[in-house]
Amino acid sequence: MENLVALSLVAVYSAMGVYTLAFILFTFDLAKRSAAQPAPAAASAGSASAQQAGGVATAVRTTTTDAAPTGATRYQRVAFALAILGWVLHFGATVLRGVAAERVPWANMFEFGLTATAMGMGVFLLAQFWKDLRFLGAYITGFTLLSLGIVTVNFYVDVVPTPPPLQSAWLVIHVLVATLATAFFAIGAGLSIMQLLRTQREVRKAEGLRFLDTLPGASTLESLAYRVNVVGFVFWTFTLIAGAIWAERAWGRYWGWDTKEVWTFIIWTLFAGYIHARATRGWRGDRSAWLAIIGFSAVVFNYTIVNLFFKGLHSYSGL
Repeated sequence: MENLVALSLVAVYSAMGVYTLAFILFTFDLAKRSAAQPAPAAASAGSASAQQAGGVATAVRTTTTDAAPTGATRYQRVAFALAILGWVLHFGATVLRGVAAERVPWANMFEFGLTATAMGMGVFLLAQFWKDLRFLGAYITGFTLLSLGIVTVNFYVDVVPTPPPLQSAWLVIHVLVATLATAFFAIGAGLSIMQLLRTQREVRKAEGLRFLDTLPGASTLESLAYRVNVVGFVFWTFTLIAGAIWAERAWGRYWGWDTKEVWTFIIWTLFAGYIHARATRGWRGDRSAWLAIIGFSAVVFNYTIVNLFFKGLHSYSGL
């Protein structure tokens, strides 16, 4: 068992090294895209001419908003290949940890962080079969690298027996679906951040960050974020229901206002409000983007602050 644990750690640090290279190259890709775009002065001059033309200005703005992303650069292709390699090492580290523990590898904060970051990267890689989201590469690899580093350095614990309340099939179902939801929310937050930046570039003619001109338009990014967050919300709804069923099996009640239960419901409410407001109240643009980002921030808060500083029946951080 000790050898497997050691191999798992070696794989974790190896994955972090590869993710670092991928992050650097994804950043170089963004820099190259910025250098290839016209200077802001030229864009401003074109905008002024369009405004003088009356109706032409609207057409130009619409075309800019819905512009298709520029094709992959050499930096991006190599970075994406490295991201795949990093994920293979990351996934291997997660499997080795589970084999060493003789259970699923998410019974404490370190293991959940290890698995959730692997899940997030895996969903990002698989999402490329749906849409080309490689422009999120720097965000995803950077967030994964930072998160993996924090959980490994600060939350690491040795393999220990599973506490009695966690010795249930619901540990597999409940936490697995929660990690899937977190992965989709993370990607949705990344798309919403890009949407806000793209809006600044399009509407307010913000200078700098010229690589944004090579990304999909703000309306397209908003639509992608919404679709991703809806999937995450479905998974989180199941997480909430499965948690209540598991609570009844473990503690004899479905709901007890435990801190973790409350924050799980708060997250559900935030994303339910996001979906409802966007669908029925016309909350589009910056407001919907900020609500999605706040929702994902609540997920991160739930995993970190709630687990570390709030006591309750869900205190299984292992620290």
